[in-house]
Amino acid sequence: MDLFAPDNRLQQPLAIAFAGVPKDWQAVTEPFLASAAGQALCTYVDARVRAGAAVYPAHVFRALELTTPGAVRVVILGQDPYHGAGQAQGLAFSVAAGSKLPPSLRNILAEVREDTGAVPICCDDLTAWATQGVLLLNTTLTVEEGQPQSHAGRGWERLTDALISHVSAQPRPVVFMLWGASAQAKAELVDTTRHVVLRANHPSPLSARRPPVPFIGCRHFSQAAGALARARPEEPPLRW
Repeated sequence: MDLFAPDNRLQQPLAIAFAGVPKDWQAVTEPFLASAAGQALCTYVDARVRAGAAVYPAHVFRALELTTPGAVRVVILGQDPYHGAGQAQGLAFSVAAGSKLPPSLRNILAEVREDTGAVPICCDDLTAWATQGVLLLNTTLTVEEGQPQSHAGRGWERLTDALISHVSAQPRPVVFMLWGASAQAKAELVDTTRHVVLRANHPSPLSARRPPVPFIGCRHFSQAAGALARARPEEPPLRW
């Protein structure tokens, strides 16, 4: 581990992390935790931590802590947390302040500049987006060091499907940015009669410029601004 990186390993039982989820989200998280899938997930993650695996992030539900269901204006779906030491912080695509930028985040911030013509308000840590109502949610919420997708298929997807459905059920229109096949697979959970769904390739350098819808040049940030201005005109615009 990088001695200068913040220690972002999960160090508490997963059930304790669930207990800290804000009340507004507990209608989704508590039934999941009580289910067989939820109990199996906790057993698995806790066993990996006890076995000495570096599991990230320490703050598993930070996205939910910073953005309540009623405050969500935009949902950005990621795949799973960054798997390097000191990176993942519980917000999709975001890294701790001062960290080296992962390529996907670099492309996201470049698209903000090109699309909006403004310098992004964030340069690494995307907390300022989350506190404006951008739900930065990964479809899998934990990962092991150096092993992307290592906790996929362990139950997280059931919870995040339920969270997305819960947001879709909210009365106010929301913009869903679905980048890449994993995120776009969630489109069926969104009520498109009330919400806006924007699709593009994943911002990873491997796919950001490829068809069918390159991420570079997708203009999702200005499209989201326009959609929110029409649907929620009384609210201040998002500052990207």
